[in-house]
Amino acid sequence: MYERILIPLDGSREGESAVSYVEGLVSKLAQGITAEITLLQIVSSLVHNVVGGGVSARIPFTEQEIEQIQKKAIDYLEKTGEGLRNKGAIVKTKVGIGVVADAITKAADEANVDLIAMSTHGRSGINRWAFGSVTDRVLRGGSKPMLVVRASKEATST
Repeated sequence: MYERILIPLDGSREGESAVSYVEGLVSKLAQGITAEITLLQIVSSLVHNVVGGGVSARIPFTEQEIEQIQKKAIDYLEKTGEGLRNKGAIVKTKVGIGVVADAITKAADEANVDLIAMSTHGRSGINRWAFGSVTDRVLRGGSKPMLVVRASKEATST
């Protein structure tokens, strides 16, 4: 059974689509089994673009800015995990830095999870080519079982 589950989240409503499915799994676990859910958000860029006078420059975030980004991510993950806690799961939060798909795979291995549950935005064609698919890269590059949930129409329309 899936007792240790990793849910990577990107902060979007589409990305949260897998959370409700995991809530359903948690509520169906056998009595006496407590699920441990790790909510993960990856910060993929430590630079931001500054535009002025028609010139653009990539400027690294300061230590304070990185701390603010991480705090905001932890707050978001804590809030998102409330429903899972209400179902009786132990919820952990983690913020990582790096290439998103690689960081997800690494976090799954480090936490020795039984399942990675993540949403897909359902892009196809040129959009998928342009934006890529983190879910696809995790599926192909990782060794853990995955639950892939297509984002609901309600999530994509808001």
